[in-house]
Amino acid sequence: MGKKIKKEVEPPPKDVFDPLMIESKKAATVVLMLRSPEEEILAKACEAIYKFALKGEENKATLLELGAVEPLTKLLTHEDKIVRRNATMIFGILASNNDVKKLLRELDVMNSVIAQLAPEEEVVIHEFASLCLANMSAEYTSKVQIFEHGGLEPLIRLLSSPDPDVKKNSMECIYNLVQDFQCRTTLQELNAIPPILELLKSEYPVIQLLALKTLGVITNDKESRTMLRDNQGLDHLIKILETKELNDLHIEALAVIANCLEDMDTMVQIQQTGGLKKLLSFAENSTIPDIQKNAAKAITKAAYDPENRKLFHEQEVEKCLVALLGSENDGTKIAASQAISAMCENSGSKDFFNNQGIPQLIQLLKSDNEEVREAAALALANLTTCNPANANAAAEADGIDPLINVLSSKRDGAIANAATVLTNMAMQEPLRLNIQNHDIMHAIISPLRSANTVVQSKAALAVAATACDVEARTELRNSGGLEPLVELLRSKNDEVRKHASWAVMVCAGDELTANELCRLGALDILEEVNLSGTRRNKFSEAAYNKLLNNNLSLKYSQTGYLSSSNIINDGFYDYGRINPGTKLLPLKELCLQEPSDLRAVLLINSKSDVSPPSSMEDKSDVGYGRSISSSSSLRRSSKEKTNAGFGSPIEDKSEPASGRNTVVSKSATKEKGWRKGRGKKEEEKVKEEEEVMVVPKFVGEGSSDKEWCPPSDPDFSMYVYEVTKSILPITNIKEQIEVLAKYVAEKMGGKITKEKIPDFSWELHISELKFQLKSNVIPIGHVKKGIFYHRALLFKALADRIGIGCSLVRGEYGRAWNEVMLQNESRKGVIGGLPAPEVYVVDLMFHPGGLMKLRSREADLYRFL
Repeated sequence: MGKKIKKEVEPPPKDVFDPLMIESKKAATVVLMLRSPEEEILAKACEAIYKFALKGEENKATLLELGAVEPLTKLLTHEDKIVRRNATMIFGILASNNDVKKLLRELDVMNSVIAQLAPEEEVVIHEFASLCLANMSAEYTSKVQIFEHGGLEPLIRLLSSPDPDVKKNSMECIYNLVQDFQCRTTLQELNAIPPILELLKSEYPVIQLLALKTLGVITNDKESRTMLRDNQGLDHLIKILETKELNDLHIEALAVIANCLEDMDTMVQIQQTGGLKKLLSFAENSTIPDIQKNAAKAITKAAYDPENRKLFHEQEVEKCLVALLGSENDGTKIAASQAISAMCENSGSKDFFNNQGIPQLIQLLKSDNEEVREAAALALANLTTCNPANANAAAEADGIDPLINVLSSKRDGAIANAATVLTNMAMQEPLRLNIQNHDIMHAIISPLRSANTVVQSKAALAVAATACDVEARTELRNSGGLEPLVELLRSKNDEVRKHASWAVMVCAGDELTANELCRLGALDILEEVNLSGTRRNKFSEAAYNKLLNNNLSLKYSQTGYLSSSNIINDGFYDYGRINPGTKLLPLKELCLQEPSDLRAVLLINSKSDVSPPSSMEDKSDVGYGRSISSSSSLRRSSKEKTNAGFGSPIEDKSEPASGRNTVVSKSATKEKGWRKGRGKKEEEKVKEEEEVMVVPKFVGEGSSDKEWCPPSDPDFSMYVYEVTKSILPITNIKEQIEVLAKYVAEKMGGKITKEKIPDFSWELHISELKFQLKSNVIPIGHVKKGIFYHRALLFKALADRIGIGCSLVRGEYGRAWNEVMLQNESRKGVIGGLPAPEVYVVDLMFHPGGLMKLRSREADLYRFL
């Protein structure tokens, strides 16, 4: 047996590095290892970093500072599966840090992460890659990157993964992505509804909840709702509601059902399968406030469709909603009130809430919660619109006081809705009077001053509805409500401007309020608005005309027309035509101006500022004062009597009796003097006339307090007395017109032929009057040589005093005429065989008393004038 020889160990090659075992306790050292070419070191370094990152947010921030993110992104595409897996796991954890997310977006690693979702990759890689995407998708920019890199399709595929974490992460990422409309559209194309519905059967509540939330978003689109219905999704949702153990999912399930009920086909299907009745019963009987709230929201959404409302009404949804109003939860009360608002579009539902619902809503107006009050006011606004019975029911439930209290709410919606209810109620006179008794005019001022245009609009409309009588307008005026109302006329909002104009038109119904509106600038603002082609509306034009009716001087100057209902009173003056936008100077300023070559201003004034002898007081009161009042009353309705204009006969009652009677005595004396003094010299006649015409313009001249009064006109006062005495008793209206026309012509220089008009020298006469009066303002009675526009004005002024209806129309080149309405006995009207009324022009120049029927206005007037 030979001797054993010991085998010698060969030494390692000189070019090979000896293995080195290192134990590192610093994260920075491990981060440096991420750049190693050795797969084993990379795998162990990634594993160590993963464990370090799991310990908390501070460690994630530390890794970011150490620069670990950039080398890790390169490892996502490493050839070694373990290295790639460990790197993916790190990013799944790190991506929850906002700063890391930002860096990852800059490094554009989304494509590399999405690649880890490939079917051949391990489940662990799927889990952490989907977790990374779920964290990243919380921000919009990352959503765009995931969508653009095709991340939606692999995520939908992973919904069928056997691993629950992969399902959960993928579902969460999809939920974030579908917040964007484009992603929802792609989701439909990828047929994602079936796998999402399958997740409703998951044993993990978090997965079920994410699936329901996702369905709640995507079913906002009609196509998704159709797909859900076609895949029996409603059955899954109803089963969830029927399962008490799944009550934590009921709220989200109701949200999905609410979206689905917007489709008529879905509504019909759920009704036919009995699901609708189950839903209403579930909502009414549930003890969880959020479930009741979401059920009411579902009804609200669906009720916007008319067919759905009809189906709801058939299922007696109203009872369910009234029951929900009694909930102790404010959110449920709000949702139920909103559902009632939506159901109000159905007339049957509106009638149901008349007895049940309105009293409960009135009680909710007293809630301390402003949102509850707003929702209740909205429901009442819809219930009472175009429904007098419901408006009555609201009043009978003592709703006026709480509604007025809501006008001082902090929420604009509540104020606007309360104002709407009050407007609806004010359509009925008994309710309007009741509302006025609750100090509505004072309460509405604050909403009128609101900065919210909806509140402004509704408040102005409430004023238009409630300020329908003198007492209400007086209260509004005294409370300072006209000022904010006038300011709303300047609004740039069309609805606000329209309703403010409407309110101004209503408030201009009595003279005091109309004058106050004019003082606040309403007339000027409306004139400016009406000059605009875009801002004006029918209401602004009507309001302007209504205010003009209380300022006839301005109306005639601007429009050149006064209707038979525009009664000329003392203080009226004809300045002549003015262009739109031009201001008309007040009478006082015109009177105080020196004479000029401008057109003479014609004044109507039958008042006298000189006290008469006491012996004439009784006679004139019987003959002239009382007759004027009675004759003027023939032309006024009962409403106009209470709203007499400036200088009206009714207003004259406040004047001393002696203030009216001097006119008669002084004028009568003057007439007698003229009859006896025909043989006097011309100089003495001029002197007499000058003495008569010089009238003091101030009352109480000796006192320190001087009140300006317009020039008196004794001649016009005499005219009024004479026509009242001689023409008013005539019973035939046509004869009255003829006699008055002849009277006017006589006082204005008599009959004149067309050929002799140039020789009439009326201009010289007017110039002499200006010089004598030292003013451009000439009282109409002083004019003894008048042409068309002088005579037409005098005819209108006298006709108004004795109740003859006539209009005053201004033409071109000094023309003006009067139009009267007379019945043509030769033509019978259609109704009751009455004569048909026709328009005639009164001749005051060529054949005084003649009447010409208007057929073709332009041709007839041209021939006539």
